[in-house]
Amino acid sequence: MTRTIGILKTGNPPPDIASQWPTYPDMVRSMLGDGYLFEEFDIEAGELPPPATAVDGFVITGSPAGVYDDLPWITPFRTWLTGVDRQTPVVGICFGHQIMAEAFGGKVVKSHKGWGGGLHRYEISSVEPWMDSAEPFAIAVAHQDQVVELPPNATVIASSDFCPIAGIAYRDRAAITFQCHPEFPIPFAEALVERRRRLGTVTPEQADAARETLACPADRDRVARWIRAFLARANG
Repeated sequence: MTRTIGILKTGNPPPDIASQWPTYPDMVRSMLGDGYLFEEFDIEAGELPPPATAVDGFVITGSPAGVYDDLPWITPFRTWLTGVDRQTPVVGICFGHQIMAEAFGGKVVKSHKGWGGGLHRYEISSVEPWMDSAEPFAIAVAHQDQVVELPPNATVIASSDFCPIAGIAYRDRAAITFQCHPEFPIPFAEALVERRRRLGTVTPEQADAARETLACPADRDRVARWIRAFLARANG
């Protein structure tokens, strides 16, 4: 059976490098691979899926925005999330992880730890039915905001010293989220590190350390398999 996935676009690659890379929805399409149909919704432009949207699940992309930003689309999107049928699977990535936590009763802040970049390693604290094992995993990241209070009826499934609430599984709805970016190609993660070096938002030493981690093996395919397995399991 071919499933239709609604991709909820909440951002784009930075404008100064965007022309060199796929869009965030295209990265999600590539991550999920064959066997899906896709419908894209431009959340930033106020394009919320109508109640009768015939999809088998949603994936929320990353965004340069913060959930606390005074942008006209943030509050309507947060409200829309609370109205999604609890049986409809929803996957949140980075900003998606954060806004789902806020919508469902958690808390997100701009972390005093600063920017996370490069490849981060996560411990699995709850092995979910759609996972393959409890082995740690390493995925590219690009964030400063963090979920610091877990919503009710939710479980931390992945964590690191830098980001203790890095993965969430919800128990009262078909929803999972990750702070990391399994959809990012490693060269794009490298480009983000170099961009932050140029902008001065990280020190040269921090940029060098992040670049070094990106030379290590990443578990993009493994986490993508988890997401596909979750979408399949949630749809019966």
